[in-house]
Amino acid sequence: MWHLITAPILLPMLTAILIMLPPIHYSPMRRRWVSIISSVIQLVLAVMLLLQVQQHGLLHYAIGNWQAPFGIILVADTLSVVMVCLTSFLALGAICYGSAGEDEKGSFFHPLFQFQIMGINGAFLTGDLFNLFVFFEVLLIASYALLIHAGGKNKTKAALHYVILNLTGSAIFLFALAVLYGTLGTLNIADMAVKVAALPQQDLMLVKSGGLMLMIVFALKAAVLPLQFWLPATYASASAPVAALFAVMTKIGVYALLRVYTTIFGSTAGTLSGIADSWLLVAGLATIVLGAIGVMASQDFRRLVANLVLVSVGTLVALVALQTPESAAAALYYTVHSTLVTAALFLVADLIASQRGKAGDRLVSGRRVAQPVLLGCMFMLAVLTVAGLPPLSGFIGKLMLLQAVQQPVLQAWLWAVVLGSSLLVIVGLSRAGSTLFWRVSGNDSGPEKAAPLQVFAVFWLLAASPMLVIFAGPFTELAQQAAIQLHDVSGAVQRILAPLNGGVAP
Repeated sequence: MWHLITAPILLPMLTAILIMLPPIHYSPMRRRWVSIISSVIQLVLAVMLLLQVQQHGLLHYAIGNWQAPFGIILVADTLSVVMVCLTSFLALGAICYGSAGEDEKGSFFHPLFQFQIMGINGAFLTGDLFNLFVFFEVLLIASYALLIHAGGKNKTKAALHYVILNLTGSAIFLFALAVLYGTLGTLNIADMAVKVAALPQQDLMLVKSGGLMLMIVFALKAAVLPLQFWLPATYASASAPVAALFAVMTKIGVYALLRVYTTIFGSTAGTLSGIADSWLLVAGLATIVLGAIGVMASQDFRRLVANLVLVSVGTLVALVALQTPESAAAALYYTVHSTLVTAALFLVADLIASQRGKAGDRLVSGRRVAQPVLLGCMFMLAVLTVAGLPPLSGFIGKLMLLQAVQQPVLQAWLWAVVLGSSLLVIVGLSRAGSTLFWRVSGNDSGPEKAAPLQVFAVFWLLAASPMLVIFAGPFTELAQQAAIQLHDVSGAVQRILAPLNGGVAP
């Protein structure tokens, strides 16, 4: 079962290759079935891997049996595998929605989608920074093509900005890796934690500069202020299933911040402990405020949802800055909740836009939607969830967030910003709902109706919120376990580097 760690990376890669072969590539229906069936299998295997981690603890896999820190190491702990499960769950919903016809508006939708899933899963499972860079590039190359799927002036413009910024981020990433490797002689995360803890005085500034460059790169990937300006236009212009999958991409940046600044530059790093915490806290709070203002100011529904992504990113980055097991557990719960509900809202926005005629998703008076009850229920469930109102998962996520802050000064700032932004989000979403469903020009509705696969996809994602409430006890325990495992740096280092010290590799 140790080989199961490679499945979330290998299966989407093989699926993408299979879909491009002539017997399948020339049949739209075959492409869809292969992609959907593969996504179901990926979700099942991800859950099986989670059960293995629960049973055996942290697992690592040395490709070609080249042990750490010299070989390519995949590491599966509770945090990384929960993120893989989240990606697989989200991808299944997005692929089902895309298979209702969106996939035929451009070329190679399904292979690109699978390659992006491969890159995302690889970023969560890799055990060294160089392969984190490699998987970043894999998912970004796929996302460049997916972003301009179906073409259009707005998509091309947003894609140009997105590509340039990410190429800049990749260049900074390489500079950071060169500095860290030249100083520490390793890019394996566990080995770097050992080397940083015993770093000589003359190397402190070099390693600190490399660590802060990594913070800039991950902040760009996560869209943290002041590096967030690419996100609203990019997400708003992407097709619905692509935007839904993009909801997890900013979380990769947050995950990288959490992993690197807890393991390498965490409590065991000596002089370099917490080098990014103060920067991340301020940037996180500012991103929340900016995102909430963006929600209020948005003139179309897709851009409003994109600004909700900024609010969730800012919240998570502020939690990362606290560097406690409680904040990490709250961050994991909030990540699952916010990713799935914003992805569902991107799909709902597309359904509303397709039924309002020329008005689309703009917050102006428009044609009455053809399915007001269905879309209204979808909208209401998603809005109540994202606003954090009881009894849905948003309320539990924000409650865990507020309880994770112990220091009075931080408590005052974080509570004020989070609760104040929640109020602005409620007002902005209420304005959007009243405009989209009640400000109707004319009595006629268009003939467009949601396809069964589209309805399934939306409810598949929305069902996660009540499930996160029904199973809140087991899931919060899982989140706490992931947080404790993440902060047990010495235990992880000992297990991953055991073969070098006379241990037995799995």
